[in-house]
Amino acid sequence: MSEKTKKQEALDYHEFPKPGKIKTVPTKSYSSQRDLSLAYSPGVAEPCLEIEKRKSDVYRYTNKGNLVAVISNGTAVLGLGDIGPEASKPVMEGKGLLFKIFADIDVFDIEVDAKNVDAFIETVKNIAPTFGGINLEDIKAPEAFEIEQRLKEELDIPVMHDDQHGTAIISAAALLNATEIAGKKMGDVKIVVSGAGAAAVSCTRLYKAFGAKSENIVMTDSKGVIRKDRENLTSQKAEFATGRDINTLEDAFVDADVFIGLSMGNIVNPDMLKSMAPNPIVFAMANPDPEIPYDLACKTRDDIIMATGRSDHPNQVNNVLGFPFIFRGALDVRATKINEAMKMAAVKALADLAKDPVPEQVNIAYGETRLTFGKDYIIPKPFDPRLITKIPPAVAKAAIESGVATEKITNWTAYEDELYERLGSDNKILRLLLDRARRNPKRVVFSEADHLDVLKAAQIVYEEGVAIPILLGRKDVIEELKKEIDFEADLEIIDPKSDEYCGQKNKYAQTYYEERKRRGVTIYDAEKKLRERNYFAAMMVNEGDADALITGYSRSYPSTLKPMLELIGTYPGTDRIATCNLMLTERGPMFLSDTSINIDPTSRDLVKIARMTAHMVKMFGVEANMAMLSYSNFGSSSNEKAEKVRQAVQILHKEFDYIAVDGALQADFALDPELRNSKFPFSKLNGKKVNTLIFPNLDAANITYKLMKELNNTQSVGPIMLGMRKPVHILQLGASVEEMVNMTAVAVVDAQEKEKREKQQAK
Repeated sequence: MSEKTKKQEALDYHEFPKPGKIKTVPTKSYSSQRDLSLAYSPGVAEPCLEIEKRKSDVYRYTNKGNLVAVISNGTAVLGLGDIGPEASKPVMEGKGLLFKIFADIDVFDIEVDAKNVDAFIETVKNIAPTFGGINLEDIKAPEAFEIEQRLKEELDIPVMHDDQHGTAIISAAALLNATEIAGKKMGDVKIVVSGAGAAAVSCTRLYKAFGAKSENIVMTDSKGVIRKDRENLTSQKAEFATGRDINTLEDAFVDADVFIGLSMGNIVNPDMLKSMAPNPIVFAMANPDPEIPYDLACKTRDDIIMATGRSDHPNQVNNVLGFPFIFRGALDVRATKINEAMKMAAVKALADLAKDPVPEQVNIAYGETRLTFGKDYIIPKPFDPRLITKIPPAVAKAAIESGVATEKITNWTAYEDELYERLGSDNKILRLLLDRARRNPKRVVFSEADHLDVLKAAQIVYEEGVAIPILLGRKDVIEELKKEIDFEADLEIIDPKSDEYCGQKNKYAQTYYEERKRRGVTIYDAEKKLRERNYFAAMMVNEGDADALITGYSRSYPSTLKPMLELIGTYPGTDRIATCNLMLTERGPMFLSDTSINIDPTSRDLVKIARMTAHMVKMFGVEANMAMLSYSNFGSSSNEKAEKVRQAVQILHKEFDYIAVDGALQADFALDPELRNSKFPFSKLNGKKVNTLIFPNLDAANITYKLMKELNNTQSVGPIMLGMRKPVHILQLGASVEEMVNMTAVAVVDAQEKEKREKQQAK
């Protein structure tokens, strides 16, 4: 993709379908005149009067307790510098998005047109009554230090400048673990810090809080080593000025134990690494290019413990591990500030979490066999679901113990359960899926690549590193469409009807004929069918010339399914196929089966569908809590339609008791745990949040998922094919580009799983 196209794609993302990335959503009913009279006049007067009597009641009657302001004057935005408040707004909206999806915190982004420190502080103080916390963002140093310090002193709500403290907290946790692995102590290690901005200063201060000694620290800036004999040092730089006879960054590296990079890319060379002490710790955190490339560093020193700011290498120092969860804990005890005790508690919780056994769902999500504490795993992964149940409680406890909390939590188990429930409102599962696909991309054949939307999807998955597309269709049409969308990659394009591919086509036809000749297929029939793109694409996957297949955009589901069944067939030991749709709902991911194939399955068919679905759900890093749905509850009807569901559950309980499943259940009892627990205390699903629904027939499943998709604007991934021998996935007619991209990621992960299973069976 050209720079022009990338630029336009970024602009389109922010402009369409609505400008911006965040919006406000009502949390109360507003459907009747009575609702509106309670929401505004005259009913709103009552909470106003209560708050007037007792100001702290603002937390009871408004959203202040879950509302953070992300505030900037745009003077130090990302790598863009001083671009002004209006130009900083997309970044602040993005920060608000991260608060919401990781910790369910609401955000108003506030852009202040004030470079003067006093004017900026006065503005923030004047609007502070609206918010439960203030996140300062992208304010240049040294002003950022004074602004944060004064606001912390003058406001009674938490204030944190994430640029300073976010990286400090995450890297401090990583450094504690890295020194332990290296067999070193914080009080002994010699530390080199490249960079002297807000992040570098805050990082180094926090390292000292955990035992690092001033005499062992050397800090450098764009002018070189910060020495005591340098003139015109800011107070922050003077704090870290060294009295040692060190003049260059190269000198500082000699015998150093730790390098902290918060400056610019490619300023460290292999010789500098070689001069470091044994078991060196290198945190090259400049983005997008680290101070030294990860691969080069690891090649230079096999004893290195390395972290970067990038997601494509182990040990990513990512601020999202910190700020959402720190504010979550602070808000939940109505802390008056975020103090050192709370930051240190977050550091310790992060460091300890990396040492705990990693849940299988995290291993699955990151495509790892087994993540274990060690040089390649010194900090938790950003999408580890345990973060929200570990970091906020640690921060909240520190706030209570240090005396800055105005509310106390007494039932910590209930609090952790409440935190876990907050995970249900985002789409982490998709981000994990795409990330996992990128780690081992596969060759995916797009059998309808001469359609513009299909080609757009192929372009996205190629440029995002999700898959290696193989494009099927009319070559002249595909080449023309590639020019139209500025798709410059030199990918394989195959037209099954072209004479250019006669040899490959004839080879596939002969194979097809040999497999189907005793079922009435002649060689002529085989050659004719192999001119059809779906037969050709299926044979590519069958013969190992492609790893997976995406099709169905322009043709009906039954006509597309037929060649897949004829050529590829079911997985060994399976005589049933089905499909499942992943629905990304407000309550979290929901898996619905069977949505496309089995019209009226028997009880044994339902068992097979349930087993295949449970296996597929695990592929997404989730354990299935499965409800078998019916119009009746637990055999309350003797009708054969209800009876088959009851029998299926009976078989599952007897023969496959490792699956958390129960039924027959009506949908409301399946999805409402309190209702289910009160009426059916014997249910095996009690105490569990149902995330998987098995429907009694195709009518119910297909209608349900399409209603959910259209009425609730719920994002759907699927139908995901279950039970096929090879990774083939058939889209719904007219699928969107986004749906095709997501299904390609599913196909890649499916191929990864099948490849892994085949290797295990071969041993």
